[in-house]
Amino acid sequence: MPDDRRPATTPPAVTAPAHAVRSVVVVGGGLAGAQTVAALRAQGFDGRVTLLGRETVPPYDRPPLSKHLIDRTEPAWLTDELGVDVHALADDVHVGSAADRLVVETDGVAVCAGDAEVRADAVVLATGSRAVLPAAWRDAVTLHTADDAARLRSRLITGARLVIVGAGWIGAEVAGVAAAAGVDVTVVEATSAPLSAALGARVGDLTRGWYAAAGVRLELGAEVTSVADDGVRLADGRRLPADVVLAAVGARPDTQWLDGALPRDPDGSLRVDAWHGVVGAPGHVRAVGDIARRWSPRHGWVAGGHWDGALRGPATAVRALLGGVPGGVGTDDVEPVPDDPAPYVFSTQLGHDLTLYGQQQPGDELVLRGDPDGGAGWVALWFAAPGSAGVAGESDTSGVAAASGMPADGRGRVLTAMLAVDRPRDVAAARRLFTGPTLPVLDPEVAADASRQLRDAVVREEPARR
Repeated sequence: MPDDRRPATTPPAVTAPAHAVRSVVVVGGGLAGAQTVAALRAQGFDGRVTLLGRETVPPYDRPPLSKHLIDRTEPAWLTDELGVDVHALADDVHVGSAADRLVVETDGVAVCAGDAEVRADAVVLATGSRAVLPAAWRDAVTLHTADDAARLRSRLITGARLVIVGAGWIGAEVAGVAAAAGVDVTVVEATSAPLSAALGARVGDLTRGWYAAAGVRLELGAEVTSVADDGVRLADGRRLPADVVLAAVGARPDTQWLDGALPRDPDGSLRVDAWHGVVGAPGHVRAVGDIARRWSPRHGWVAGGHWDGALRGPATAVRALLGGVPGGVGTDDVEPVPDDPAPYVFSTQLGHDLTLYGQQQPGDELVLRGDPDGGAGWVALWFAAPGSAGVAGESDTSGVAAASGMPADGRGRVLTAMLAVDRPRDVAAARRLFTGPTLPVLDPEVAADASRQLRDAVVREEPARR
């Protein structure tokens, strides 16, 4: 399997629906599923829409589950957050209905959920992800659903001992809000730094001091060998007592029910083209949200799990289903280039705001902007190294040399990703930089100077997508 972080040199073939679509079944009742239903109606689809959702409640937003675990006791319903009411938009909404089989036919699909079967001309898969819980850790809890949040919240009373296994995004967010509520918190991380899987050890290490400042104990390089309902045991023989153990060691695409129906990556992801068509499947099969590993002309393969992707990807998938893709049926209004949202993560943890745009590649060079110890915020910038593939594609029209990570005239460097910590002005700059059709080119020396605005470092910036 290709490295997800390496830019693709050849995009996957785009497959358009071979027949007119008059009925769609959307599998998944989260943000991506709800946005798909909304996009179908917003783009004029007047055929039959059926939504199947695993959970027994209407669609809600997941980020507040960790960021506002203590202070928000009700889910952030999408009817309130985005004005999306799936019950009003879809013809049939089945909550508490977990799909367990998909049959793909030449002229449609059949989705089975227990004894029920839904047949339609097309399917949009949006089943999201599931929290990872090793089999030997059954005494631990996870945080991925509204029910998970309610159970965890009820146990985090003042003075309770919470051990969190994993110092990633979710672990750090929960640690901060729990400690602020008077919970005794210890975070156990197997690697040498927090957030190392997402940001690398060097940048992750810059967040180490935040834990002590927030009153949280941090155990790094600590491997958990067993979990019980009263604590965890580490490989060095120590035992950490706990009233609650939270496993925050990642999530995997919820696609095990598709086994044999569609080609899946080893982690369960479905590779999709820029129009969210599942690679290796007919054009009437689309996937959006956490389960979709999307091909991006700028970033190569982009794994799911990005909130912005679940928000915006469904509109692109729907345009393709309704004929707005080269080779499609039903319309002459073909959009040649789909939306290509940059990977985006926002996190509030341990008293700090983190915003990540883009996707760093193997061999990228790190440049720091600002002083991480100075208290005024800082930025991590990843630049494509000379001699590396700085952008996706073997050729591009902007003059950026795909094989070198540098413009043809030798000025500046290709920026692949940017993390802003407590720097709202730089967040606004990053949002603009990563909306062009190609990756931005910056002068690293100017970008490193926190006294100057990031726009001063721009060597070449493509117009933003409309």
